[in-house]
Formats: sequence, structure tokens, C-alpha cells
Amino acid sequence: MTIPLCDYVWLDGEYVHLDEAMLPITTHALHYGTTVFEGIRAYWNGTDLNVFRLDDHIRRFRKSGQFYNITLNYTDQQVAEAVTGICRRNNIKTTCYIRPFYFVGEHGIALHVTPETHTRMAIFAFPFGDMFNRDGISTIISPWRKFSDMSTPIQAKMGGNYLNSIIATGSAKDAGADEALLLNTSGNISEAPGENIFIVRKGRLLTPNLTSSVLEGITRDTILEIAAESGIPPSEKEISQSELMTADEVFLTGTAAQIVPVLSINSHPIGSGSGGGGGGGPGRITRTIMDKYNDLVMGKVSKYAHWLTSVY
Repeated sequence: MTIPLCDYVWLDGEYVHLDEAMLPITTHALHYGTTVFEGIRAYWNGTDLNVFRLDDHIRRFRKSGQFYNITLNYTDQQVAEAVTGICRRNNIKTTCYIRPFYFVGEHGIALHVTPETHTRMAIFAFPFGDMFNRDGISTIISPWRKFSDMSTPIQAKMGGNYLNSIIATGSAKDAGADEALLLNTSGNISEAPGENIFIVRKGRLLTPNLTSSVLEGITRDTILEIAAESGIPPSEKEISQSELMTADEVFLTGTAAQIVPVLSINSHPIGSGSGGGGGGGPGRITRTIMDKYNDLVMGKVSKYAHWLTSVY
């Protein structure tokens, strides 16, 4: 996927033209995946550009590195100003995606990382609309399992963790599907390569619990809150393959994907009849949540104004 990067990036505290943002080939993160990252969206509503849940992203950004003794050498306020600043510097007036990351720089080939290890930080941004078809996508259950907390911290958004996502995505594309769904090591539903999973079954909204090897997604948390307010009480639990395959509706959530309906799994249509996806589009509950989420990020819900950080 080619992305139209903006002209300026933020690198180690300075705005630098994209062509001048260079790293040495000895950068530790290139060799070992010692990179901490976030995916953040800012939404343009025709008048204002607002970053969605910036404080929550920054909080997770810092905590992810702490699992590995990788130090973020900037305060939360400095990171927030850099995120909004990169949008202003590039005069972005459209919905966009922002990628801040920090990583181990010059550290030789040593595997022992400490809080004193040299780290660097960068941010880039680009205009970004829908990642998937909002009317729905096809999926397969990947032959590759999601790793567990017994091997690597699930709640750390580390570059190296996403090799698992890359191989699962490849299996889906090779099978002609849009996206993969991963089982955990117990054989229950975990998540997609870059998204959390929700299902609607017998009128209940369900999502795998955190012990199912899922990232505690910020969009996931948003859906749990707005669903409860909409009279659709959600539950977090272990979800079996059979529960997934007999769901009335299935959708994925994530910062990049936003909310995307799943129309089929392994060529099996999800839902049937009124209110279900039925292979022909989002189900009733999925559509309700999609609409409410869109209103929220566009600044139309005053109760959640605190989740929006103004760029201009």
C-alpha cells in the first residue's frame, strides 16, 4: 500500500523535510524490531481538524515501551504538541492518519536494552480515508495462531509483534480474502491482524476478553462505551469458533480500520434475514454503532468532546 506522506515529518524534536529524515543502517530497531508505535486518527469535519483520544494513545505509547525498558524521552505534553504540530506544519485539512514511534537507535547488536539505552522518536502523517470497504469485507480464519502473553506482552504495541499480523494477513490475501481472523493458542477467537473483533449473537454484543490474547484497543474501548449507552450491553468473554460462525453480525474495530462489517468467514455468509449481515451489508446493530461512532469522531456528540483534541 503506497501512502502519500506529507512533506514534513517530526524527528527527534524538529520538523524535517521528508527527504532529509535519514537513519543509519546500524539502527537497532531495524535489526530487532525494538520499535514502539501508535496509530492515531485526526478527523476533519469541514471546519475543524480534531485528533481522536490523543491522551489515551499517548498513555499506551509510553506504557508499551516500558515492557521492554525502551524509554520515551519526551513528556506527554511534548508528544501531544508534536502530534498536533505535524498536522499544522503540513496544513492538513482532511481526515488523516498519524504515526508516532520511538525506537532503539545506536546500540550495537546487544540484546540487553535498559532505560538508559539510546532512543529516537519520529512522527509522520498522511491523508487517510477508509482502509476497508465500509459495506463489508470477506475474511478467513488464519492457519497462524495469535501469540500469547506467555511469550510476548500482548499489550505492547511493538513493531516486532506485528510479524504475526503480517504472516496472517498474507494467508488471507493468498486465499482471496480481505482480512484474516486469528485464533489464540487455546483455539478461541482472538483478533484480526490489526483490529479487534465484535460479534452480535442472539441480541448480545460480545468481544473476546483480554485473556484471549487481544490488544486493549482504544477503538474497542470506545465501542464498549457507546454500545452500553445505546442500550446494547456488551460482554467481554472467551468466544469459540462455533460462536463466531453462528453469529448474526460480526465487525472489526481499530484506529486505521475504524468499524468494518464482516460479511463472510471462510466463504460462509454471516447473518441472515432482517437485521443480519447476510452477506449483503452491515447488520442493524453494526450500522447503529457505525453511525454513532462517526457522529462522535466528527464532534457531534458533546458528551465526548473531551476525547477530541483540536488542531485548528
